[in-house]
Amino acid sequence: MHDIDWNDLRYVLALARGGSFATAGRALGTDATTVGRRLRILESRLGTPLFSRDARGAMSPTPTGEIAVAKAETIEAEVMALSGALDAADPMTLGKVRLTAAPSFINRLLIPAMPGLLARHTGLQLELIGDSRNLNLTRREADMALRLARPADAANSKVVAKRIATLDYAIYVAAGRERQAKSLPWIVYEEAMAHLPHARWIAAQAEISGRSSQLAVNDAEALLQAAVAGLGRVLLPKILAENAGGLCRVDSGDKNPPVREIWLLIHAELRQLVRIRTVADWLDGVFRRPLAER
Repeated sequence: MHDIDWNDLRYVLALARGGSFATAGRALGTDATTVGRRLRILESRLGTPLFSRDARGAMSPTPTGEIAVAKAETIEAEVMALSGALDAADPMTLGKVRLTAAPSFINRLLIPAMPGLLARHTGLQLELIGDSRNLNLTRREADMALRLARPADAANSKVVAKRIATLDYAIYVAAGRERQAKSLPWIVYEEAMAHLPHARWIAAQAEISGRSSQLAVNDAEALLQAAVAGLGRVLLPKILAENAGGLCRVDSGDKNPPVREIWLLIHAELRQLVRIRTVADWLDGVFRRPLAER
């Protein structure tokens, strides 16, 4: 028992959260073989199995494993709290910030606005995670997140949520095809995205048009590129589309495109850190700057 340390428990947590050696390995920056080997060593030290494989092949904690996972989560929270407290003690500390957002926002909005931020704050390091999934801030999969709605975990005391902008949407087609816009098919979102308000709006318009969609995608960047390629009509946030080459906005008539909100989520224990406040202020400016100035 005396040989157990935090590094051993990190593997337990990653495996419990990922459900497989491969997923845990990716989360820890190593490979599946290493995760399996470290687990076997720990189980040997404890004299009991911590995980079992179910009928689907997923790894699940045993009753003893559940105890180990719960204790590991407590230790993880304490380690993170200590790290945050040490950073906060030095008002000049910058360092690394892990920010997650939809890929289209990272590629079309954040990266073009980044040179000024990094030039002003040479000690800042940004990790941009282009992922449409809601990464878990309480587990520190990210320090900050941009989301298109106030999420359910915003009520969690460990997460601070702030609305930083409102997104207006408009209809776009390839430049030069605006006169043909009404005859073009709608490009829709695939079924896994059907619960989103803007995806539902597009699906409704496609049904009204009476033309079946030949293309479905799962990301705004794919919508944008499909429109540029002349494949059909798309609905996009103006903030992403207005400065994109090859597009033309068309009149929406009485269709009333949806409006959505941009929310910034921050892990509560990190919000007072200089690096977090620096990035939060920068994001606020990026989304509030007029389209003409982008």
